[in-house]
Amino acid sequence: MGKNGMIVWNVVLTLLLGGLLVQQFRVGSGASVLSKPRQAANAGPFRMAYFEMDSVAANFELVRELKGEMLKREESINAEMERLARNMQQKYNYYQEQANTGVMNQAQSEAAGREMKNLDDQMKNRKQALDAEYGDFVMRRQNEIKSKIEAFLEEYNRGGQYAYIISYEPGLFYYKEKAYDITDDLVKGLNEKYKKQ
Repeated sequence: MGKNGMIVWNVVLTLLLGGLLVQQFRVGSGASVLSKPRQAANAGPFRMAYFEMDSVAANFELVRELKGEMLKREESINAEMERLARNMQQKYNYYQEQANTGVMNQAQSEAAGREMKNLDDQMKNRKQALDAEYGDFVMRRQNEIKSKIEAFLEEYNRGGQYAYIISYEPGLFYYKEKAYDITDDLVKGLNEKYKKQ
């Protein structure tokens, strides 16, 4: 995966986790911060499980496929941009040679300048379009992965043994009890469901 792909991937995962945490811990507009917490229907000990997102990213087949698809798309974008840049360079070299040999008059020189500017604008616009298409693709696929994780965790926690299941992120949490690590269950379950599809 390219450097930009990894940066996009890490930023999106961090934003998704932050959004989930904000939603989960948001205090209602009419509730007092000091009010007594609402008791769950089957009030028992408060338990929270976690999973290692790095392990899920490394071992969930759909994530591996996404990384492969991202790499292919990045290579395709780079190849197309290199082709456009070569074409532009060839045109520039041609016009430069024409100008150096005195074959071009003033009007032809101005027309060549306009054509080079148009080629440059087209190349920039194409790059923007490809980047936007790539970003949209990555976002759609990451949302698909997030939905699959959420659906699996909802099913996994059907008995309500955990109040929260979170993604562990170094720097955000400072302690984790290994007994509540469900990463292996999550990866195994996600891959089994994905293979069936």
